[in-house]
Amino acid sequence: MSHTAVVVAVAVGYLAMSLVVGLAPSRKSSDSAEGYVAGDRSLGLLVMYFITGATIFSSFAFLGAPGFAYSKGTAVFYILGYGALGFVPFYFMGPRAAALGRAHGFVTQGDMVATRLERPALAGVMALVSVVAFVPYLALQIRGAGLVLEVLTEGAVPVWLGGLVTYLVVLVYVWKSGVLGVGWTNTFQGIFMLVLAWGLGLYLPQKLYGGVGPMFEQLAAERPGHLAIPGIGWTWGQYVAAVVVSALGFSMWPHLFMKAFSAKSDRTLQRTVVLYPTFQIFLVPLFLIGFAGVLFPTPPAQPDQILPHMLMQLKLPSALVGLFCAGALAASMSSGDAMAHAAASIAVRDGLGRALGRELSATDERRLIRGGVVVVMVLGYVTALIAHYAGVSLVKLLLSAYGAVVQFAPAVVLSLYRPSAFGRRPAGTPALAGMVAGSLVTVLFVVRPDWQPLELHAGLWGLLANVLVLAGWSAVQRRG
Repeated sequence: MSHTAVVVAVAVGYLAMSLVVGLAPSRKSSDSAEGYVAGDRSLGLLVMYFITGATIFSSFAFLGAPGFAYSKGTAVFYILGYGALGFVPFYFMGPRAAALGRAHGFVTQGDMVATRLERPALAGVMALVSVVAFVPYLALQIRGAGLVLEVLTEGAVPVWLGGLVTYLVVLVYVWKSGVLGVGWTNTFQGIFMLVLAWGLGLYLPQKLYGGVGPMFEQLAAERPGHLAIPGIGWTWGQYVAAVVVSALGFSMWPHLFMKAFSAKSDRTLQRTVVLYPTFQIFLVPLFLIGFAGVLFPTPPAQPDQILPHMLMQLKLPSALVGLFCAGALAASMSSGDAMAHAAASIAVRDGLGRALGRELSATDERRLIRGGVVVVMVLGYVTALIAHYAGVSLVKLLLSAYGAVVQFAPAVVLSLYRPSAFGRRPAGTPALAGMVAGSLVTVLFVVRPDWQPLELHAGLWGLLANVLVLAGWSAVQRRG
């Protein structure tokens, strides 16, 4: 068999296995929307660990992180900073949200916030912002899957075809099995890609430099800028802002926050949070791969392609290249499936049901969520193609998405602990005004970064506007 045929065969075999694993739990959940969205609140520690941890191992991790280390050097360590800190608040917020979910039937973040703050419009705004944030994040995954297949098959499978085939498989098992399909495939995919990441992360420095230590010694001698903090082309302000906005937004991601409503118990949630930082360890080999590419004789077409580019240039056995291809697809799918499922669930439960007041039967709700998965996948696919041909980096896509979801933080905290923190009336209207203001400011500075007074992340300016409007409106409400 030719090299391309072997790579495609391994990739197809992996996709087939993922489909089988994803469809297996379809009979285990109830026919209700709660069963489809929250898995009847039955997820145990193993599945919870991988369904949350595998979110890190997205196309961003397998392609964006090595590409960022290759092009920006030590700036890549901002990922470890926010990853280690970002889930800590969930240790306290998760059990609180789970208790409210059991008491009131919440399965989405927006439904909880809108009910607790007595402002249905909050659910609609959160649904809109969630979908807007999820589409570029999902596009990142689809583009990554297509990019890997294109490079490793030497163009035989173009980006548009690779992304399409991979996410048709994701669409089938998410459509059929809901969150249980996501959980089971994430466990399978997570174990597979962790082993592969460490294998490649240690193998490439060894083959190219004789080990990790010699690699950094050579970099220090020939490219010291790659080892200087805060990284090439980054200021300290940009570095700190990227860590802060990502850490604050981490627990606010709806597809992560919703797992509070899926866990079997509070103890399971807290154990998941405690174990979660161990996934950061498995990002280290991916950083090593990026640094290994800095002195590689030939550059890739784009920084995000450095890992598959090196694999192709080193003329490794086709089966090994195929395994890497499968691992990269696992990274993409383990994040993309959760995002598509969450975005569709939020759009229907919060947008149609809570904000617009549509009375939906359990059957209709489940049917609409499934239809929403298809719509979100199509939007993500189109955005992925636009981003690919426009040359937008995976890191830039991710940071833009974090700027949107961090705007949920003030409203979520209020809904969990102090719904009437500002006077006798619930803080729903001030929270809504703050969220809208913060989202608009974020979008403004993403579109026009040159208008920012300081080189900070657009999401931080949005969060500042969010809190100021919330506090100001609350002061007026309290006096009235």
